[in-house]
Amino acid sequence: MSPAKQASGGWTNPLRDPQDRRLPRIAGPCGMVLFGVTGDLSRKKVMPAIYDLANRGLLPPGFSLVGFARRDWADQDFAQIVHDAVKANARTEFREEVWEQLSEGLRFVPGNFDDDEAFDTLRRTVEELDQQRGTDGNHAFYLAIPPAFFGDVVGQLREHGLADSGTDAWRRVVVEKPFGHDLESAQALNQVLDDVFPPGSIFRIDHYLGKETVQNILAMRFANTLFEPIWNANYVDHVQITMAEDVGIGGRAGYYDGIGAARDVIQNHLLQLLALVAMEEPTAFDAEALRIEKQKVLSSVVLPSRLDLATARGQYAPGWSGGVQVPGFLDEEGIDPHSTTESYAAVKLNIENRRWAGVPFYLRTGKRLGRRVTEVAIVFKRAPHLPFSPLSTEELTSNALVIRVQPDEGMTLRFGSKVPGTQMEIRDVNMDFAYGGSFTETSPEAYERLILDMLLGDPPLFPRHQEVELSWRILDPVLDFWARQDEEGRTPPEPYPSGSWGPASADEMLARDGRAWRRP
Repeated sequence: MSPAKQASGGWTNPLRDPQDRRLPRIAGPCGMVLFGVTGDLSRKKVMPAIYDLANRGLLPPGFSLVGFARRDWADQDFAQIVHDAVKANARTEFREEVWEQLSEGLRFVPGNFDDDEAFDTLRRTVEELDQQRGTDGNHAFYLAIPPAFFGDVVGQLREHGLADSGTDAWRRVVVEKPFGHDLESAQALNQVLDDVFPPGSIFRIDHYLGKETVQNILAMRFANTLFEPIWNANYVDHVQITMAEDVGIGGRAGYYDGIGAARDVIQNHLLQLLALVAMEEPTAFDAEALRIEKQKVLSSVVLPSRLDLATARGQYAPGWSGGVQVPGFLDEEGIDPHSTTESYAAVKLNIENRRWAGVPFYLRTGKRLGRRVTEVAIVFKRAPHLPFSPLSTEELTSNALVIRVQPDEGMTLRFGSKVPGTQMEIRDVNMDFAYGGSFTETSPEAYERLILDMLLGDPPLFPRHQEVELSWRILDPVLDFWARQDEEGRTPPEPYPSGSWGPASADEMLARDGRAWRRP
C-alpha cells in the first residue's frame, strides 16, 4: 500500500504535516453503487453532489458510479440521466472536461432487488471497474430507496460477495432516513444492516448534520469563552428549535400520509439539533467522542407526564401561501380525506441533567407555515432586577441567541439598547452574523460534505444506531398517545390556515408556561 494512502480511504501528501488544513482531504481510489437512481433524491441531491465534488477536485480521477434500477437502459442512457441531473441541480458551474472524466466511470446495471442474475452482473461490473478504473475494491452502496427494501438489497450484496471487502479494501453502505417508523422497526432495520456490515461501515445520512450552520453550533460553543459560561439553566429560560416549511406535501402523498411531521423531522433532524445544542464538551472532535456526548443527552431527555398539555399537532387547511391560494392537506391528491396524519407537530421536552434541569426545549415543525426557516433560539432569562421605570422597558423582551440554519445562514444576538434621545427608553436590537457577509467561500451542499466524509471513512456527522434508537424512545410515547386519541375519536389534528404559524393548540402549549413561539 502506498505511504500516501490512508486506512480510511483518503489520500494525503506524505511530504506535508497531516494536521495542515490548508489542503483538503481527497478521497482515495473508490466507486459508488447507487440504488434508486430514478428517484428525486438521486437526481436532485446525490448525482449533483458527486459532480460538485469532482469539480472541486475532491474525487479521485478513476471514481466510478454504477446505477442500479428496474430500467432497460444502457450505460449511455444512464450517463444522460446523470448529465441532466447535474446540469439542472449542481451547485458549481458545469465544466465539460470534468464531466468527460466523470462520465468515463458511469455504468448501469438493470434489474430488480430480487434478481440474482442482476446482482451477479453488478459484481462483475464492480470487478471490471477495479481493473479499468483503479478503484482498488473500495465501493460504497448508496441505498436511496424505501427502507422496506433495505433487507432485500443488503441480503443480495452479502449473497453475491459484494459486501466482502478483502484485506486492503473497504465496502460501505449508506442509508437515508427514515430509519424505521418506530423503535421496534428501527431495531429490526439496524439488525438487518449489522448482519451484513460492521458498525463502522454503516453510514446513516441525516443531511441536516452536513449543513455548515449545524456544524457551527459546535464551533461557536466550544471555540469561544463567550457563550459556555451562560449555556446552562442558571441563565437560559428555554430553547426553541423550529423547522418550518412554506410548501405543502406536493407529490409526496404516498410517502407522507401515515408518516407525518413528527416521524419525518422531529425524530431525526430536530432531536439531532437538540443533542448538539445541549451536549457537554467532547474530549475531541471525532466520531466516538461526539457520539458519546450526544447519546448522554438523548438518554437524559424525558417527556412531561401530561402529553395532552405538552404536544400539539395539526393539518394545514386551505388558504394563501406566497400570494397563491393553496389547497388544504386533506384536499391534496393522494391523501385519504379521513387521514389523521399531522402536517404540523410540536412537543415539549425536558433534559434531566445538572446543566439543563428546569429548562424546557420546545421543538416544532410544519408545512404551509409563514415562511421557510430552520433555526435554534436560545432564550435567556430576564434580568433579575431592572433599575428603570416600567415605561422605559415596556418594549424590551428577553435576550436571545438565534442560530439560523437556513435559508439565511448565520446567527443573531438580541439584546436591549437605549433609544437615542433624552428619555431612558430601552428596546431590542440585533447584532447579526451572516455567512455570506463574513466569508468569501460559498458553503458546500450538505450532501457534498456527507458523501465525501463517507468515502473518506470519516463518520462524525453520521448518527449510529444507538442515537437512532434513543430518538425513537423519546418520540414513540407521543406517537402512541396520538394514535390512542385517533382510535377513541378524541382531539384529531387541528386545522390551521395555510400561511399561518400553526394550530392554536401549539400557541396554548407555550402560553401555559408563560412563553410564546418566535415568529421568524
